[in-house]
Amino acid sequence: MKKHNYSAGPSILPQEVFEKSAQAILDFNNSGLSILEISHRSKDFVAVMDEARALALELLGLEGKGYQALFLGGGASLEFLMVPYNLMKEGGKAAYLDSGTWATAAIKEAKLFGETVIVASSKDDNYTYVPKGYEIPADADYFHCTSNNTIFGTQMKSFPQTNVPLVCDMSSDIFSRQLDFSQFDIIYAGAQKNMGPAGATLVVIKEEIIGKNGRAIPSMLDYAKHVKADSMFNTPPVFPVYASLLTLRWIKEKGGIAAVEKLNNAKAALLYNEIDRNPLFKGAAVEEDRSNMNVTFLLTNPEHTETFDKMWKEAGISGLPGHRSVGGYRASIYNSMPIESVQVLVDTMQALEKAV
Repeated sequence: MKKHNYSAGPSILPQEVFEKSAQAILDFNNSGLSILEISHRSKDFVAVMDEARALALELLGLEGKGYQALFLGGGASLEFLMVPYNLMKEGGKAAYLDSGTWATAAIKEAKLFGETVIVASSKDDNYTYVPKGYEIPADADYFHCTSNNTIFGTQMKSFPQTNVPLVCDMSSDIFSRQLDFSQFDIIYAGAQKNMGPAGATLVVIKEEIIGKNGRAIPSMLDYAKHVKADSMFNTPPVFPVYASLLTLRWIKEKGGIAAVEKLNNAKAALLYNEIDRNPLFKGAAVEEDRSNMNVTFLLTNPEHTETFDKMWKEAGISGLPGHRSVGGYRASIYNSMPIESVQVLVDTMQALEKAV
């Protein structure tokens, strides 16, 4: 039986991406070679990289607007380091919004480079909400935020107006909803949630902010060198980039981000409505900040845990337990999750209600 995969990442991808990726592992472009063994300098793979970079900008509405797209290694965790290395001046400072575990990790890296101002934090309530009403220092070299908090199930519904460069970690909601992406100077996202397998990171960067901070930057951490080399400064993560390209094509074929967002809204509404209706469950995040990607919820009576766990496993559901920081359950309903799988979870929740 096909599993209903609610894992937070690495996570579900479209079935056709699995099938086409599997074929490419056996024979890529009828070359007689696997995608796993071809040269990253080969004509076939250069075409993959060029298309993936261009399609990422196209889907985000940034084509021809002075942005570059890169596919790098190291995950979003490396970007926690690369962002301050490239944007924070010597003796400068950066501003950060602390809205969860990964924001905290990014702050830790920034502190190695200079003054790091935390403009607001929701740590006081175990990150169940997204802070609002904060001020960003006008003299900050940049402001960093995390659009969606995978662990805690919260999501920024709007972004601050600021005159300093705006940097956003969109690892868990990239390509999931329409935004004015031109308001951001850097967007980065690990591929393994909405875009591809683990191993690649998409970085979208405004050209005009590159190389302005005066630091000596190690080559591998210098955005300018990666841009100049067309995202081929070193051997890129070939297979994850190819699988990401297939997923980006899938998004475009679906009708782009607008069409995907409509489906995501329907999936989230279906699940949150059941959480709010069913007396056996309650949401973990503040309602106004609930994520459409990671739905966190708890049983109102922990004594039902064993029964519910058995029921959802028998229904073919996988990856549902919540992170240890929150407990309970976390349903990650990324772009590729079909609404039919969400219905299976809702049916299981209703079955528990009838059983007890």
